[in-house]
Amino acid sequence: MTIDWNDLPDEQFRSEFRAWVEANCPRSMRFMRKQRPLFNEVAEWYHALAAKGWLAPTWPREYGGMGLSPAKHMIYVEEWGRLGCPRIPDHGIGLVGPLLIQHGTEAQKAHYLPRILSGEDVWCQGYSEPNAGSDLASLRTEAVRDGDVFVVNGQKIWTTLAHCANWMFVLVRTSKDSKVRQKGITVLLLDLSDPGVRIRPIVNLRGEADFCEVFFDNVRVPVANVVGTIDEGWTVAKSVLGHERIFLGAPTRPEYALGRLEKLAEARGAFDDPAFRSRYAKLRLDLYDLGSGFERFAKVLRSGGELGADVSMLKILATELYQRITEEMLVIAGEEARYDDDLDAAGEQIDAMNLFLDSRAPAIFGGSNEIQKNILAKAVLQLPG
Repeated sequence: MTIDWNDLPDEQFRSEFRAWVEANCPRSMRFMRKQRPLFNEVAEWYHALAAKGWLAPTWPREYGGMGLSPAKHMIYVEEWGRLGCPRIPDHGIGLVGPLLIQHGTEAQKAHYLPRILSGEDVWCQGYSEPNAGSDLASLRTEAVRDGDVFVVNGQKIWTTLAHCANWMFVLVRTSKDSKVRQKGITVLLLDLSDPGVRIRPIVNLRGEADFCEVFFDNVRVPVANVVGTIDEGWTVAKSVLGHERIFLGAPTRPEYALGRLEKLAEARGAFDDPAFRSRYAKLRLDLYDLGSGFERFAKVLRSGGELGADVSMLKILATELYQRITEEMLVIAGEEARYDDDLDAAGEQIDAMNLFLDSRAPAIFGGSNEIQKNILAKAVLQLPG
């Protein structure tokens, strides 16, 4: 008999999930230095989750998911972060699965969903372009229909982990006739092994190739790979990102970084300095504020409500706090803050520079903080555009 996890009291579900993770998530993968590991680096954990049936928390149970309510999903996310579970390549689970479940054909669901759960298909997201990042509606990658296929030409950039994916869900322009830029955009499922696809990794400040450029040169994609309606892909694409902002604003990363700062500060005697104690107290209080704000929005989801535009402030608070905490770590580390070397703190290794560099990206991805501030100004404060 399959358990409906939503029938359990919240704390019982939390306890069972935590106990299973403690027993099954390899210690070597906890709190990984690399925030975006490749699939082969976390495949053991991915397959363990799949075997347990806990890989897709929000998918309906009939598609192999857990069917968690928003309340239970929040517990899942909170414990995942608290226990230091590694991030798995999750575009298939978090984006493509919900996209197909809501907008895909029965044939698309039957083919792709099981292959996501098995790890046979690893997905990446083809949205941003060199001149269409935050202004995504300006995208120019073109798909011209030729009978029962679309011929795709163009370029995507900042495509996360494209070099270890074999499929991409991609936004393309299929019509230029509309005066509204959001019209004439279509979502395609594109096989990255097809002729005409070229992937070039981009090495970041940490020396890792998280991101890629992807080039399309007359790539032929079957019309059957359209998700939703041709020319109406803007609405389809936005529908899968509805709850992304609250998770980008989760306090998990700042909490972990502050814990590392505390260890380093204690080992280096920084708490003897009144100026540091004052700065630390402000960081600690800001983390309390962030946690309170996150909980307020989480309650909305738990009650089945919809989040408003004001949730954008969470991402701003979380990412800016993460940066300030890691900057303070470098102040304490001084000239020893080198990327290749962890710092010794009473026998514990603290990756100060690694965390500092990691804190740069979250303020940009998922809609830069400047865009989030514009959302707050227009949609919440009703300021003129």
